[in-house]
Amino acid sequence: MESGCYTALITPFNQAGELDKEGLEQLINFQIENNITGILATGTTGESPTFKWKEHDDVIARVAQLAKDKCARIAGTGSNNTDEALNGLKNAAKEGVDAILMVDPYYNGPSSLEIRKEYYEVAAREYPDMEIIPYIIPGRTGAQMLPQDLAMLAQNFNNISCVKEATGNLDNMKLTRKYCGNDFQIFSGDDGLVYDMMTDPEIKACGSISVMSNIAPKFMTQMVSMLNEGDTKSAMKIQTALKPLLDLVVVTTLEDSQFGQVSCRARNPLPLKTIMQIFGMPGGPCRRPLGKMTQKGFNIILDALKNVQTNNPEVFEPIALFFNVDIQGRLSNPEFHKDLYYDKY
Repeated sequence: MESGCYTALITPFNQAGELDKEGLEQLINFQIENNITGILATGTTGESPTFKWKEHDDVIARVAQLAKDKCARIAGTGSNNTDEALNGLKNAAKEGVDAILMVDPYYNGPSSLEIRKEYYEVAAREYPDMEIIPYIIPGRTGAQMLPQDLAMLAQNFNNISCVKEATGNLDNMKLTRKYCGNDFQIFSGDDGLVYDMMTDPEIKACGSISVMSNIAPKFMTQMVSMLNEGDTKSAMKIQTALKPLLDLVVVTTLEDSQFGQVSCRARNPLPLKTIMQIFGMPGGPCRRPLGKMTQKGFNIILDALKNVQTNNPEVFEPIALFFNVDIQGRLSNPEFHKDLYYDKY
């Protein structure tokens, strides 16, 4: 894998919840025009858990076709069923993608040993010519392959040489670097930790598989490139400009219900799709069971966007140019905010 910034691509749906194929093409081309290193299709950000398998294969095929010879193409094919994951991998391989991303099996709770032996090893052995990227995100899966088992995979299989690290645990990342060696690539799966992971000498991440690059691909890519070149000062300027956005991947509010206060957490991709709808980008609503923001959560997003637009308007300029939208107008006009949040808890 090339070091750099890869976008975990949003999947756009229309109001009926159907795949927006024209919008998908626009989003792919927007990423390519803004020099993204690569595009990940059918990841969590793309709402892959809601896909029918035909939709899954169609999205991968479209990304593979449109991004060919323009940027790297990755397909998410992970599952909590190894045979299902292998079937997805088979179909992705037919489309000629450059790599596949496999999330740790979710919900059924295998041990780290089982994840290695009964999941990643099976895939790596059956598809030796396909680069396989383990995706470690215990906050969503309820399971985790540990650095020790990851190191064993890297040692025994040439097609496992990198990881998407989204544990949020810097000590875990340091163990990955220690056990897997200096040639092993660590990609950040947490936008808010990219700078820290790439500058920490005990982690030495080489890039990001990013959520917020759906909104700011140009500047996320520039920041990662600067960090890989050792220009931490320039990278920090971009990090500072992007920080209000990076904090929006998860939005938590305290809401008043008839039975008392409730903590409400809006997680990726809901905040991201809300942003895209504010800006008039293809995206559409999330598929159920994801729904809408609370009004408090929406206001947090709107305030952050206005902050960036006031202090660093260049961040949103690529959106304005590519999608022909008036950013300031869409931020200030309530007509563009209708139906983007629940009226009450």
